[in-house]
Amino acid sequence: MIAVLDERTLSAVIVDDDEDIRALIAELLRQSGFEVVEAATGADGIAAVRDRQPDVVTLDLNLPDLDGIEVCRRIREITDAYVVMLTARPDEIDRLMGLEIGADDYLTKPFSPRELRARIAAMLRRPRTAGGSVSVLLAPAETLRHGGLEVDVEGRLAILDGKELDLTRTEFDLLATLLSGPRRVWPRETLLRTVWGTDWVSDGHLVEVHMANLRRKLGDDPRSGRYIRTVRGVGYRLGAG
Repeated sequence: MIAVLDERTLSAVIVDDDEDIRALIAELLRQSGFEVVEAATGADGIAAVRDRQPDVVTLDLNLPDLDGIEVCRRIREITDAYVVMLTARPDEIDRLMGLEIGADDYLTKPFSPRELRARIAAMLRRPRTAGGSVSVLLAPAETLRHGGLEVDVEGRLAILDGKELDLTRTEFDLLATLLSGPRRVWPRETLLRTVWGTDWVSDGHLVEVHMANLRRKLGDDPRSGRYIRTVRGVGYRLGAG
C-alpha cells in the first residue's frame, strides 16, 4: 500500500486516450489503494483534475484534442498534484518541455508498471504542502538564508530581495536542499535521491531542467552563478549570493 498519507486515501486522475494503458495504470493504482478517475481526452482530464483535486496525475503527451504539454500547463494552474508525463515520442525535447511547465517526472512508453509504482511512491514521500520537511536534512521550522535569498521551510516560501518567488514544489525542494549545505557540492545523483527519492541515474535530465527553471526564476546567469553554480562533471553548489 502506498496510497495512505496522513490517514487519508489518495486519488489519481489518468489522462490517456489508449484504453489499454488507462486500464493498466488504473488497476496498478487501485491495487495501491488509490481512488482513480480515468479521462480519454485532455479536456476531460482537465475537468477531472479541477473536480477531484487529485494527488497524482498521469498524463499522456499525445492526446486527440489537446497537446499533453498544454494540458500540463492548464493542470498546473489549478492544482499542485504530482504530474507524471507518459510519452511514446522518441524526441527528448517533448519530455523536457513537460518538465519545464511543471511536470514532476516522466516515463517513456512502453514502461514498466513496477517502475511507475516506484516513482509514484517516491513522489509521495515528498511534501505536498506546508509543514513537511524538504528532506531528512532539514527541520520543518528551519529558515535558510543566503545573500538576499530567504527560504522558510515550514511555510514553503522563498523570498528574494523582499519579493516572493513563484516556485513549483520541485524547484522549492531543490533550492532548500542546496541551502541546507551552503558549502557542499551536490552531485546530481544525490539530488535525485534527496528531492525525488530515486536512484535512477538516467534521470539526470530531471535535475538539469528543473535547475535551469530555478535559475531563471532567481534571475541567475548560468555563467556567473550568483546563487547556483554548476560544478562540471559533478553537480551543483551555491554561488556567492
